[in-house]
Amino acid sequence: VRLLESGGGSVQPGGSLRLTCRGSEITLRMNTMTWVRQTAGKGLELVSQINPAGHITVGSGSVEGRFTASRDNAEDTMYLQMNRLITEDTGVYYCATRGSLNCGAEGFCAWNGSGYRGKGTQVTVSA
Repeated sequence: VRLLESGGGSVQPGGSLRLTCRGSEITLRMNTMTWVRQTAGKGLELVSQINPAGHITVGSGSVEGRFTASRDNAEDTMYLQMNRLITEDTGVYYCATRGSLNCGAEGFCAWNGSGYRGKGTQVTVSA
């Protein structure tokens, strides 16, 4: 099983990026999939997740209204549209199966050695 993120890069504050997650040997739409990010200031943070029914939850209040997770079932691909980016969004963004994470009520997580995750894609927001 492999998960592969793409779409990261460098942008100025206020800019946008769209991240993509694709998998091999795994059907993303049959799993609860997450976007998490590793930032310097906050550690590993749950950004958003989509369950097999398509229900989306936002893990971090700091991205609510700016980031939108979505899924294309026909392409079995997951996306994270990130708008109005700020410098605090800088970090490595991972797609992962929900079972790979232990997350607390505040949305901060740790990898638990189970499930699957990609290698991450770097997002850098700077002027």
